[in-house]
Amino acid sequence: MVSLTTSVTAALLNRVCIMTFNLIYRRIATFLTELEIHRTQSDYENSLTLKMYMLKFVNYYSSVFYIAFFKGRFVGHPGHYNSLFGYRQEECGTGGCLFELSLQLAIIVAGKQFINAVVEMGVPWLLRVYKKWSVHKKGQCAHENHAPTQWESDYNLINQEELGLFSEYLEMVLQFGFVTIFVVAFPLAPLFALINNITEIRLDARKFITFLRRPVAERVKNIGIWYRILNSVGKISVITNALIIAFTSSFIEETFYKVFISPDGSLNGFLNFTLSDFNISDFPGDLNILSETDTSVEYCKYQDYREPPTASNKYEYKTLYWQLATARLVFVSIFVCLVFIMTTLICWLIPDIPKSVKLQIRHENHIVNDVIIEEELKRAKYLGRRETP
Repeated sequence: MVSLTTSVTAALLNRVCIMTFNLIYRRIATFLTELEIHRTQSDYENSLTLKMYMLKFVNYYSSVFYIAFFKGRFVGHPGHYNSLFGYRQEECGTGGCLFELSLQLAIIVAGKQFINAVVEMGVPWLLRVYKKWSVHKKGQCAHENHAPTQWESDYNLINQEELGLFSEYLEMVLQFGFVTIFVVAFPLAPLFALINNITEIRLDARKFITFLRRPVAERVKNIGIWYRILNSVGKISVITNALIIAFTSSFIEETFYKVFISPDGSLNGFLNFTLSDFNISDFPGDLNILSETDTSVEYCKYQDYREPPTASNKYEYKTLYWQLATARLVFVSIFVCLVFIMTTLICWLIPDIPKSVKLQIRHENHIVNDVIIEEELKRAKYLGRRETP
C-alpha cells in the first residue's frame, strides 16, 4: 500500500510539473521561431510545430521513458550500490517497473484528457462571459431592454487563436504517441483515446459554434510537417514496444525459464530463478546492521543474476545474465523486422490511391485530352477559313 501511494503521488506531482512546463515551453518555442525570421507563413508554422512537438515530447514522455528503460537498471548489488551525487539510485518495486509504468501512463493520459477538456471549454466560456460583461458595462449594447440582435451576439464571440487548429493537431499527435509508443505497457490507452475523441468531437463542435467566431478558411495541400511527425512516431513506437516487452516486462525471462530451465515447462520455481544470494558479512562495516542484531542469518536474497558469494568471481554477472541479454536483443531484432516487413507489405497491398480511382482519373484525363484536341481542330479550321481569300 505504501509503494502504491508513493507511485500515485509521484505520478500526480509529475502531472503538475508537466502542466507548468507546458506554459514555459510554448513561449520558448515561439520566441526561438520568431528569431529565425522565416520567409513564408508555412515555413514559420512548420518550424514552430517541430519545436513545440519536440519540447512537448520531452515534457510528456521523459518520465515514462525513465521508468521504462532506466529506473532500477544501474543500482549495483547489496554491499556495493551505485550512487549519483552521493545518493543511492532508486529501484523498481518487487513486481518490477511495468506496474509503475502502467500507473504513470494511466494518470498522465487520463489527467491530460480531463484537463484539456476542461480548459478547452472553460477558457472560451470565461472569455465570452467577460466580453459580454465588458460590452454591457461600456454601454455598447443598442437595446439593453430587448433581446440582442444577431450581430450583437456575434460581436460577443471571441476570435480564434492566431494559429487556428495548431493546438488541436498537437493534442491529437501527443495522444497518438501515448497510444502507440507505450501501448504494450498500458493497453487501455486506445480505449481512453477513443472515449476522449468521441467526447472531444462534441465539445469542439459546441466550442466552434457557440464560443468562437467563424474562422477564415485557408486552402492547403496537406497537413504539412504533421505527417512526418506521425510517421516518425509510428517508427519509434515499434522499437519502444519491443524494448518494453524485452527489458521492462518479464516475458523473456519467463519464456527462457519455461523452455530451457523448467523440467515440466511451467513457472514453478521461477521466483528463485530470478534471485541471487548475498553474504551479509560482505556488507561494509557501517552497514552491517543485520549481522549484529541476528547472528543466525548468514545469507539474504536479492533480484539479480549474479554469482554467489562462494564463487571466485563473487557478485559478478553470471553467464545466465548474458544469455538473457542476448535473448532480449534477438527478440527486439526479430520483432522490429517482422513489424516493418508487415507494414511494408500492407502499404504495398493497400495503395494510397485505389485502382478504381486511378481508372477514373485516367478516364477523365482522356476525355479532357479529346476535348482539347477537338477545340484545337475547330480553331485551326476557323483560322484556315479566315486566311483563305
